[in-house]
Amino acid sequence: MLSKKTFLLVFVVVSVLFCFCTGCVERKLAISTEPSGALVSLNDEEIGTSPVTVGFEWYGDYSVRITKDGYQTLKTHQNLKRPLRDRFPFDLFADMFSSRIDEYNWSFKLEPLQPIDKEELIKSAVSLQKQALVPVEEEPVKKKAEKK
Repeated sequence: MLSKKTFLLVFVVVSVLFCFCTGCVERKLAISTEPSGALVSLNDEEIGTSPVTVGFEWYGDYSVRITKDGYQTLKTHQNLKRPLRDRFPFDLFADMFSSRIDEYNWSFKLEPLQPIDKEELIKSAVSLQKQALVPVEEEPVKKKAEKK
């Protein structure tokens, strides 16, 4: 049987060793577009032109906005799911003894900007203007009040 002093010494040595056995996790998100050279924004923050790689701290829903001259602006949401090894209690042990790099790749295809038919646009505007000028039917409450 170990004495109290020996047990305490072993406990302290093991505790100190655990402090030096910490790993490191680096998380990267790479975004590419077709065509390349598009301006990429994540959660309303510009991160660069594609292809671009950025580090991230948290998993979850990201608002993505991609713009390029001559192409339609792409606005979407992407969900970056947390892997099982990054959930409690697995994350305590997975990150303690090893270093790793988690890389995720998103790819987007931009659609060319469609030319606008001016005649069709004018017809649509005139139609909307006519709809806006049609008087709105009075509310039933007002009609009842007028009858009394």
